Amino acid sequence: MQKVPVIVENGFVLTESDAILKYLATKEGIPDHWYPCEPQHRAKVDEYTAWHHTNTRIHAAKVFIHEVLLPRMTGQPTDQKKLASLIASLDGTLDKLETMFLKDQAFLCGHDITLADLLAICELTQLLASGHDALKNRPKLLAWQNRVKSALGDEFDEVNNILYRLRDKAKL
Repeated sequence: MQKVPVIVENGFVLTESDAILKYLATKEGIPDHWYPCEPQHRAKVDEYTAWHHTNTRIHAAKVFIHEVLLPRMTGQPTDQKKLASLIASLDGTLDKLETMFLKDQAFLCGHDITLADLLAICELTQLLASGHDALKNRPKLLAWQNRVKSALGDEFDEVNNILYRLRDKAKL
């Protein structure tokens, strides 16, 4: 399929980060909070991950592409009018994250971190590559981001080090 990410185990090929995360969580016996066994709690994680692809992922990715990738690949300046429209769409998604998923709980799918939080934080953190902090005026999302970072520990910063370097370069 020539896709990234991909996992290959003894001829078994699986693509898509959502599917890979769920497969590994089930196969490796990681702590239950990541991908709960209890059907209703798991369904909430599945609900978010299904919603994620046409909301958080697509809107964050479009901002990232137009603000970071296209200018670097083409040498052309960012189309500010198009970017403003994309940011408005992303803001609508961020509103829903606050009102639907974080309404009265610490994490997207309950009171403990899950795969849903990993998927969301990855999409939103990539925006830092342009120096754009989509969460800066959103206290509820900033508090969630801090809880996710705290739950992940030093690994969060290690994984995102390249984004931090791009962010710092964008500030120059």
